[in-house]
Amino acid sequence: MLQLSQTSEYALRALAQLAIVADGKPVRASDLAAATHVPPAYVSKVMRKLVVAGLVSGAKGHHGGFRLARPADQIRFIDVIQAVDPLPTTEPCAFGWGACNSKSPCLLHPAFTRLNARVRQWAEQTTLDVVVHGSLGAERT
Repeated sequence: MLQLSQTSEYALRALAQLAIVADGKPVRASDLAAATHVPPAYVSKVMRKLVVAGLVSGAKGHHGGFRLARPADQIRFIDVIQAVDPLPTTEPCAFGWGACNSKSPCLLHPAFTRLNARVRQWAEQTTLDVVVHGSLGAERT
């Protein structure tokens, strides 16, 4: 079953925090760590990946910090997840038979295949705007 890695979860927390900052003011890594309960070293690692992916901009110095590189409604959860921890091309079998195999499926294969498709669809359609405005208007249809 598709599961978010800890790194993906931390990245979503950090970007959610940036999404609610008024006027897109820069937020220091130490403040992001405190607000999201993510270890400071991990925040720095995650933020570097998000800068490289073009989801966040960062500036050093006294007035530096991180901010969203695009409006919240243009940053999908899947973009964040793929930036920090690309989704595997194969899923583990729910029965523990190694990789999921549609040619020799386990008993749970049909149900887990549908679940994974829905989770992926959710990640592709949900944007950071859900943090700013709640569930209304945050999912593309």
